[in-house]
Amino acid sequence: MSRWKDTLDALMHERAAALFGYAYVLTGNADDAEDLLQDALVRTFRVNRRSGTVNEAHAYVKRAISTAFIDSHRRRAARPQRHPGDEGDFAGASAAEGDPAARSAETLDLHAAILTLPARERACVVLRYLDDLPVASVAAELGLATGTVKRYLSDGVARLKPLVSDTDFPTDDPESVPVHHAGGTR
Repeated sequence: MSRWKDTLDALMHERAAALFGYAYVLTGNADDAEDLLQDALVRTFRVNRRSGTVNEAHAYVKRAISTAFIDSHRRRAARPQRHPGDEGDFAGASAAEGDPAARSAETLDLHAAILTLPARERACVVLRYLDDLPVASVAAELGLATGTVKRYLSDGVARLKPLVSDTDFPTDDPESVPVHHAGGTR
């Protein structure tokens, strides 16, 4: 058995649930999350990549999940194949899928609100606030400039605030930029 196969086996044994959860937060749908995770695993392990640690493999797969998610939204925007409300549409996905007893109403509201964000804003918000990565790490993970990440975070939080008013978003985060609107700063 090759070393990359051992790494893949260890990764799936130790981190499959975390990777699936990450994909689920981005997609909002268990089937789409499974597809996204599978695609990321194939992208990461399709060649006999230099065998590394489980942590390195985890980072590669997370990056592949983010990239595949953003790419799918970019392709969908360029060539829309579904209309809003069609079955399987990400924007029409219900945040209440799964066992509602396992999650609080606030978590469901936040997840539903996150699903309304454009793909890049969503990826930045998830990495920054749910994965608790610093802005520089989010930028490195997504291959963006830190200023671009700050803008996506600012725009994403501004879109989320009216949707989930009972959720506290960091207002004094030194890595965020203030949102400027016609009426002043919010």
